[in-house]
Amino acid sequence: MLITGLQKLTLIDYPNKVACTIFTIGCNFRCPFCYSGELVLPEKIAKQERISEADTLEFLKERQGLLDGCVICGGEPTFHQDLPEFIAKIKKLGYAVKLDTNGSNPKMLKDLIKAKLLDYVAMDIKSSQEKYSFYSGGKANLSDIKASVVQLKKNEVPFEFRTTMAPGIAKEDIIAAAEWIGGPKVDYFLQEFSGEKEVINPKILKLLTLKKEEIQQLVEVIKIKFKKCELR
Repeated sequence: MLITGLQKLTLIDYPNKVACTIFTIGCNFRCPFCYSGELVLPEKIAKQERISEADTLEFLKERQGLLDGCVICGGEPTFHQDLPEFIAKIKKLGYAVKLDTNGSNPKMLKDLIKAKLLDYVAMDIKSSQEKYSFYSGGKANLSDIKASVVQLKKNEVPFEFRTTMAPGIAKEDIIAAAEWIGGPKVDYFLQEFSGEKEVINPKILKLLTLKKEEIQQLVEVIKIKFKKCELR
């Protein structure tokens, strides 16, 4: 695995778990609002230090009994073909594993769930289907995204969908997304966009960003379609 970051403690990234977070390098999307360019853009990736898989696993061994879970995010973790083997090693140490994914690799997602290597999945929903190409930087295969949504809605593993309220995303986009992904067993979270960090495509900052109050009102409109729907 290509690893560039290890957050040794998080109380917010894995629901109801004391966890650590592992950041993998590389992503197949180029979301214009992404502020993790150092994990996505080759020219920035080249400047990042690497953390070996061995050192990462050694850290997890040392934290056995102190941490409950491990979050694997990126970049895009399913970008790496050796992800299943890496997770299997983490599971052998007794950790619950949460995967953060853009849903672009439904086959790997299905295989990971079937192999019981995942305990929780958080999948990003970039926008409505109509705007998915723009908000993935022109990289998303919508058929793959739809397949991952269907896979998770089988409820074979606890999961959530989440959308970052990036500039340009309108109320109508979220209502359309809710129609698409909604369900009585689905958790959906809207996340405020942070305009204080550098993004991959600064031009997007010229678009209108919904205010917190507007997002909260939107939650009230769509929450009937979900088990849980919140702004966080």
